Amino acid sequence: MSVKECSHHKGKKHKLLKRIFWCIVIFAFIVLFTVLIIWAILKPSKPTFILQDVTVYAFNATVANFLTSSFQVTLSSRNPNGKIGIYYDRLNTYVSYRNQQVTYRTAIPPSYQGHKEEDVWSPFVYGTNVPVAPYNFLSLSQDQTNGNVLVVVKIDGKVRWKVGAFVSGHYNLYVRCPAFITFGPRSTGIALGNNAVKYQLVQRCSVGV
Repeated sequence: MSVKECSHHKGKKHKLLKRIFWCIVIFAFIVLFTVLIIWAILKPSKPTFILQDVTVYAFNATVANFLTSSFQVTLSSRNPNGKIGIYYDRLNTYVSYRNQQVTYRTAIPPSYQGHKEEDVWSPFVYGTNVPVAPYNFLSLSQDQTNGNVLVVVKIDGKVRWKVGAFVSGHYNLYVRCPAFITFGPRSTGIALGNNAVKYQLVQRCSVGV
């Protein structure tokens, strides 16, 4: 075989590889463009969350700069989309006071939420001798003495959207649910056994994705 024929074969092989490469690129572009169009038409909406109630089993701030607390929170989540499902791949809930986390994180099991479906979770959230910043502890002690403490039940996690057979990448989920806890004569809670007090709230939460 001559050098000229060898170069000719190499040229044909190079052109074939180049065509295959551009076919793959064009195909990927078409698929991505189609998905984006479908996504724009469907206009996915964020899930809605409601804090239905909070049961307080312990709330002890008698030791300076430390808080021991135990809650059971009932949260409902609804998928408002008619054609989009939601994968909740990782959810962690905890309680904060004045933007400081005052309980440990409790994991909520992963789940899938279909079109227009609603789920209800009732995790326990607690913390034993959790350090509280001195300036926050002072405010906390004053609020508790006044009989009214505002805490925020938070959920941080990862979600994915499902449109037909297409599943998106992960998106961060941030849920914030304010809850007023009242003490003493002004308490609006319902006394249960073992010194527990249940507060019916039905409080809508802010949701960020």
